[in-house]
Amino acid sequence: MLEGMYAAATGMDAQQQQLDAIGNDLANASTTGYKGERIGFRDLLYNQIEMAGTKTTAGAGAAAELIGRNQSQGAIQSTGDPLDLAIEGEGYFTVKRADGSTALTRDGAFELDADGQLVTAEGNIVQPPITVPKGISQSEVSIGPDGTVSAGTKRLGKITLVTVPAPDKLLADGSSLFSATASSGAATTASRASIHQGALESSNVDVATEMVQMVTTQRSYQLESSAIQNESQMLSIANELRS
Repeated sequence: MLEGMYAAATGMDAQQQQLDAIGNDLANASTTGYKGERIGFRDLLYNQIEMAGTKTTAGAGAAAELIGRNQSQGAIQSTGDPLDLAIEGEGYFTVKRADGSTALTRDGAFELDADGQLVTAEGNIVQPPITVPKGISQSEVSIGPDGTVSAGTKRLGKITLVTVPAPDKLLADGSSLFSATASSGAATTASRASIHQGALESSNVDVATEMVQMVTTQRSYQLESSAIQNESQMLSIANELRS
């Protein structure tokens, strides 16, 4: 009987993690370049138990864990801002943070800092560094599909897109930034990605799908909760019969 309560409790915990992931996706439905989370469920250990003189196998419940992100392409939305860049295909921009570490991002809402360097909204510097000389307006900046940045006939540099062998294993650092890990593999040049100037990639979260999943998960959570209540009532009845 206690095994049943424990299994239901682990089920509630797994469903709660699913709800947390859904809530995070919905909160980032309008975040540029955001990729929805994917949650996987697995069985916990099975044990041999004896019930009414008969041995049987009982599970210990379920557990949930983040298994990666939905890597599908988000919709490309035109903005008209020459410093807004959308990635088409599998790839990431590389940026350098204030502490000197590098990060990857799909968020191409860039701007120029006081020194004319191309940076993110948080001030992270795009790598390789691109500097727009004073006297050149943003409207004069042209960025080709291969990342070549120019102003008129002057070449200012080239933005290199990168990818990793296992994107699902990237470490999410917040603010749409990711760090490469041993599991994700090192970043290498992305050969199947291109840049679309004057546009941003929308989040690939489908709000309608997420809402349906939320309702289903909430119902599963309620069923697990009811199972615990039923097990508790049965345990109380059993204790009364013994007394």
